[in-house]
Amino acid sequence: MQRKPAVNHRGNPRALVRATCTPLASIFGSGFLVMVPILAGAVGAYAVLAMALVCALAFCVGSVIRFNIRHAEPALAASPKESTLAFERSSDLALVMAYVISVCLYLHILSAFVLGSLHLDTGVNEDALTTAVIVFITVIGVTRGLESLAALEGIALAVTLVIIVLLIGGFALHDLHAWRSPAGLTLFHPKPHSLWEILTIVAGTLIVVQGFETTRYLGDSFQADTRIRASRWSQLISTGVYLVFIAVALPLVHTLNGKYDDNSLIHLAAAASSVLVAPLVIAAAMSQFSAAVADTLAATGNLAEVTHHQLKLRFATLLVGAGAIALTWSADTLEIVALASRAFAFYYLLQCLVAISVSQSAWQRTLFATVAVALAFITVFAVPAS
Repeated sequence: MQRKPAVNHRGNPRALVRATCTPLASIFGSGFLVMVPILAGAVGAYAVLAMALVCALAFCVGSVIRFNIRHAEPALAASPKESTLAFERSSDLALVMAYVISVCLYLHILSAFVLGSLHLDTGVNEDALTTAVIVFITVIGVTRGLESLAALEGIALAVTLVIIVLLIGGFALHDLHAWRSPAGLTLFHPKPHSLWEILTIVAGTLIVVQGFETTRYLGDSFQADTRIRASRWSQLISTGVYLVFIAVALPLVHTLNGKYDDNSLIHLAAAASSVLVAPLVIAAAMSQFSAAVADTLAATGNLAEVTHHQLKLRFATLLVGAGAIALTWSADTLEIVALASRAFAFYYLLQCLVAISVSQSAWQRTLFATVAVALAFITVFAVPAS
């Protein structure tokens, strides 16, 4: 899609930081809240390795997105090939659907953590609270616009990072005390899974590292070089944080007694220190609400552009809200995690096809095709954690 020329921010560190905040906020949006119970339940003590593999695949996909920022965007702004334009338009539609699913996911997680802290986390209660928040966002979007609520993104990211640091510190301190105790660290034994089950469950966690692609759509604000560096830095930072986070959380997983729920992180935080629970719930509520608002804005903006602005933003907001509500009552949180992973994998797959269509190098096309095959596997076979 054609965009206005961006202000020249080359060599401006502040611009790079601002550009990095958007993808980083999206990546941390829900990942750190759900990834430990999902991976621990699927692969047990190999959760760190599984997370590393997911992050490695995500970095390969991020390389495709960065290639498209550098090469596909100029081609699309000039005289693109018919295939390039078709793949790009198809990916825009796929991204709208993925954003609708992610809005539902973020608010499901918000409900799970808020209600879990009150011991009211039943399926009906989670669906009802999720619906109420979606209705609130939709009404604000239709009547006043969501730009004022979107300003929460920076605050939510700061709070989330602080809470992640506190959790890592709390978990690490607990691990150290347990290691020094006579009993030592307690190992846990997850439910056995076949190799196929492990592959399909881990494939369903792609959503926890999703968000780096947002730099693809910041062309009105930042130049290509800045967006490419922001995408890369957001992935490197989040990968390091996620690997450390899982490593220090694993020794507490035995306290879940084999029950891996969408809000199990509350129980892990409580096992490390009761003072961590309230900040965790506040961070979960803020980050999920902010991420839901951001994805609602992104989905409505994409819908308006795909329809050449024939569909007004307020009606696009209604469609996004209605779709999210319908999904809310059709699936639980872990099912939506897998569905969101499949939806974003399909979008990334189409972006791989965009890259292949503009690439002039045979080895690059081979690499992009290899990544596309992995994404096709996720799109077709990813399943919820059981």
